[in-house]
Amino acid sequence: MNPENLIIRPIAGRSELDLFRRLPYVLNDELDDDLAAGRRRPEWMWMALRGDHLVARLSWWAPRAGEPPELLDILDLDDATPAPASIDAGVRLFETASAAVLPAGVRPPEHNAYVPPRWRDDAEARRAVEGRIAVLERTGARPLVERLRLEWRPGAPIAPPSGRLAFRPVSGREELVALMTLVLDGTLDAHSRADLVRMPAEQAAALHYDDELAHYPSPREWWRIGTSPEGEPVGFVIPARNSYNAMIAYIGVVPAHRGKGYIDDLLAEGTRILAEQDVPRVRAATDVGNVPMAQAFLRAGYEVIGRRIDMTWSEGESQ
Repeated sequence: MNPENLIIRPIAGRSELDLFRRLPYVLNDELDDDLAAGRRRPEWMWMALRGDHLVARLSWWAPRAGEPPELLDILDLDDATPAPASIDAGVRLFETASAAVLPAGVRPPEHNAYVPPRWRDDAEARRAVEGRIAVLERTGARPLVERLRLEWRPGAPIAPPSGRLAFRPVSGREELVALMTLVLDGTLDAHSRADLVRMPAEQAAALHYDDELAHYPSPREWWRIGTSPEGEPVGFVIPARNSYNAMIAYIGVVPAHRGKGYIDDLLAEGTRILAEQDVPRVRAATDVGNVPMAQAFLRAGYEVIGRRIDMTWSEGESQ
């Protein structure tokens, strides 16, 4: 297959969304809203075409309009195009689009890929996932972590309050950042562990608060701190809404109180707060390797709906 026949370009606008959506993916239904809200831009959505045949596509995403790309959350290959031609096309697409969109010398945004729950057990799914990984590995990316995507639906049980903890709202940024800093001690979360290699725990906690938690449109009155009978903070849970779903945004038990099952009390409280809002679902995620947290979600009535593979580039590496 002649690579010179490959045309690489961004979409011309909304009129080409149907062409861009020819490759199936879980995020296809969100593209219209993302474009309307400014979380995507046509110049961030690129295609590799042979004639009118879509060989590969990619798109970056930002959490808010006016901000630079934060994630490469779409990278798809036409699985009918045999490897290595499809992988070669994906590499050329990434390199061309990155050179046009991303600042020179800056590490590319992380890639998140949503994959089926048991993708390794399905030959077709495995081939598709491994092809996309191969594209990014050729550009210098490496897998960071695989995460479970979880969901609670109305009708699933919520454990009643055990009475072991009392719950109160978070008093403000200072209190929550202090607790988040404590929770980072011994964390099993891969992103947090990567942050701790680059910065002190307090700085990592503050960045997480300022870059993510502070921007949720849902009321901060939902956020809860669980305290012991003596009034000592045991942990916290952050039930919230983002632009797509209600979710458990963050949950943690401080080191001095771990191993006593308090995570179940915190998770039930957070789920209960969201259930009272009549939400159609509650989403959550945790690393596959964070077995205690994954088990807590399953005990709380959450089901695994998929997985996510996160890939990153080294600091200072760019295309």
